[in-house]
Amino acid sequence: MAQQPRTTDASNATNTDSKTSLTRRSYVQSLAAVATAAVSVGATGAAAADEQYEVIEAEGQTVTISDGETWENKLIDMTTGGDITVIAEGTDWTIRNVGFHGENTSGAGSATFGVADTGGATSTVENVYLGDGSDSQNGSGTGHGQTAFWVNPDHSGHIDFRNLNIQGFADNAIYASAPGNAGGGTVHIDGCFAANCYVSHYRLATEGSRVTNSSVLVDEEGFEGRGIWAWAPGTIEVDGCQLEMNGANTAIDAGANGNGTTVVVSDTDYDEGAGVAEHDGSSVQFDDDVGTDPEAFVPDGVPTSAEEAASE
Repeated sequence: MAQQPRTTDASNATNTDSKTSLTRRSYVQSLAAVATAAVSVGATGAAAADEQYEVIEAEGQTVTISDGETWENKLIDMTTGGDITVIAEGTDWTIRNVGFHGENTSGAGSATFGVADTGGATSTVENVYLGDGSDSQNGSGTGHGQTAFWVNPDHSGHIDFRNLNIQGFADNAIYASAPGNAGGGTVHIDGCFAANCYVSHYRLATEGSRVTNSSVLVDEEGFEGRGIWAWAPGTIEVDGCQLEMNGANTAIDAGANGNGTTVVVSDTDYDEGAGVAEHDGSSVQFDDDVGTDPEAFVPDGVPTSAEEAASE
C-alpha cells in the first residue's frame, strides 16, 4: 500500500521548508568530500570505446560538473547499497542520458543530484531514469530520505528538466523551491513523469517557473506526496499536465510557511478527490480547459529503464 503522509507534511500550518537546512548540510558535506573523494567528469571509470555507456558502481563518491561541462551516457549501479552524489554548479552545464539501476538503499538521506545554474544563464538535465526509487531514511515508512533532484538556493539562472522518470523517492522528486528565498532562478519541468514520491513530486517557487506536458501518479506502489507544491513568491505555471492522485494528499498545493503564491493552471486534469489547497492568501487559478479526469502517462521520450536512459 502507498504510505500515508506524516502529520507535519499533511498540515501546511506546521510544515516548514526543513529540507533546506538538511539538504544544504548534505550538500556542504558533499562539497567537502570533493577534496578527498571527488570523481571528475572525465574520470568516472574506464569505459571501452565501443560501449554505449559507462557503468559506475555507487560507492559514496561525489561527481562534480562545472561550467560548460557535459556528463552523459552513464549507468549507475545502485545494487551496491552505496550512495552517489552528483553536484552541478556554474552555468551552461548538461546532464543527460543517465540511468540508475536499483533502489537507493544507502540511507544517506541526501540528494542524488544537487544542481544550480549560478551564472545567470541556462543549464540542462535531460533523459534521466530514477524509476527504481529509494528507501526511507532510518527505515521510516513515510520519509524522510533521499531526494532525487535538489535545486540549490544559490540557483540564479535557469534549468530545463526534460524527459525524467522519477519514482518512489522518499523526499521529493524535483525539489526546486529553495531559490525562491535566495537566488531567484527559474526551472522548467517539461515532458517528465513522477510517481509515488513523498512530500511532493514537483516543488517550485519562482516567477517564471513552469511544469508542462508532465504527469504525476500516486497509486498503491509507494509514497503519497503532493502532486505540485508551489511556494512563494510565484507565479507558477502548470500546463498540459495529468495529476492522477487517486484521492491521496493534494493535487496542487499553493503556499507554505505563512507566505502565499499564485498558480495558473491550463489544459490540465487533476484529481478532484485529492483536490487543491490554497494557504496564506494563495490562489490557484484555472483556465476553462482544466478538467478532473486525469490519466497519468509516461510522455514520449521518457526512459523506462536505466539501460534505455544510458544508451540514448
